[in-house]
Amino acid sequence: MRNPASGYLWLACLALPLVLEAEAQEWTRFRGPNGTGVANAKSLPVQWTDDDYSWKITLPGIGHSSPVVWGDRVFLLSAEPGDATRYVLCVDAQSGDLAWQRKYASTPHRLHVRNSFASSSPAVDDRHVYVAWSTPESLTCRALDHEGHEQWSRDLGTYVSEHGFGASPLVVEDLVILSNSQQADELEPGQKPGKTSMVALDRETGAVRWSQPLSTNRVCYGTPCIYRPENGPPQLICYNTGDGVFSLDPKTGQRNWSVAVFTMRNVNSPVVVGDLVFGSNGSGGGGNYMVAVRIGEEPREVFRVKKHAPYVSTPVARGELLFLFFDQGIVSCLRATDGEVFWTQRVSRSFSGSPVLVHDRVYCIDDDGNVIVLAAERQFKELARNPLGEPSRATPAVSGGRMFLRTVSHLFCIGGDAASLP
Repeated sequence: MRNPASGYLWLACLALPLVLEAEAQEWTRFRGPNGTGVANAKSLPVQWTDDDYSWKITLPGIGHSSPVVWGDRVFLLSAEPGDATRYVLCVDAQSGDLAWQRKYASTPHRLHVRNSFASSSPAVDDRHVYVAWSTPESLTCRALDHEGHEQWSRDLGTYVSEHGFGASPLVVEDLVILSNSQQADELEPGQKPGKTSMVALDRETGAVRWSQPLSTNRVCYGTPCIYRPENGPPQLICYNTGDGVFSLDPKTGQRNWSVAVFTMRNVNSPVVVGDLVFGSNGSGGGGNYMVAVRIGEEPREVFRVKKHAPYVSTPVARGELLFLFFDQGIVSCLRATDGEVFWTQRVSRSFSGSPVLVHDRVYCIDDDGNVIVLAAERQFKELARNPLGEPSRATPAVSGGRMFLRTVSHLFCIGGDAASLP
């Protein structure tokens, strides 16, 4: 008979480096330390009212960019929906005061109805904040210091996409890595196909350190993560439609392995649980499915989840429990090792933002702007729902005992001195 605790112990041992990293690091990228969406704060409230916020501010423009945090600085992007003017914003985490903003003129262009001119999340380290956006003429990555002074700007060339840009950078040691995923099919008359690649820039100078050509023909939006095996060098875990789930050497860009498992577009980002990589693909017309690929000398697909697989939202794990937030408002909890479903429950109308795990609770903002809080357990239990009063497609950030919540045009802070556990 299977020992239920054995799976938890095995996964907990493998996940220990990431847990320690989550304790030690700031919220440096989309979905925090290594993209896990996991925070170890224990003082955040479950339910709150408007009076409990530490602060709430109105942002210039609108956007879906999720906040990142370093120390007492919160960074995010916003943009004007009319003329595509881009804003890089820095907010004081304690007071909510706007520390600085940098404004960049841009060119309006075609977007998917659910996209914005500020959907990419920044990345941040001890020296810089890194941001990326595109126009049809150029894909640009910039570095600013923590006081808002631009340090470098790198033009990566033309960008081809019917849906617009949305990938987020990440920092790996001395590199800034960005997915330059472009469209090569369903082009407009006279339009040339884009050239897809994974690009690594020197974080101090912006110089291209390596660029690995990829083969996908559809724009994909996932942000890679790092897998650190017990024996062997770190691997950059990525996926897209054409290459499937694949691994690159983060120092050189050289391909380690790939497993072709996808037929549709990838929007969400990879999640690693133990030695399994989880990734989804889908379309506006449905047919989504999620795959689990085992990393090893001979990587392979282990199982698929075909029902209620998320398309946009990235899953989050607690031990061997994996929580899926399906776009149409349904949440599932399954066992990561074999895909057994423990529960499935409709909790909302729709999701675009991704969940985060805080201690033993899962927080996710639905499209209507409700922060839904669920118990991260084998049995379904809704703990609370907290309305933000405005739609949202962003993912919370957690740092310094605070949670930062972004709606289309506002940023909220809950926790710190203004709220405590009920």
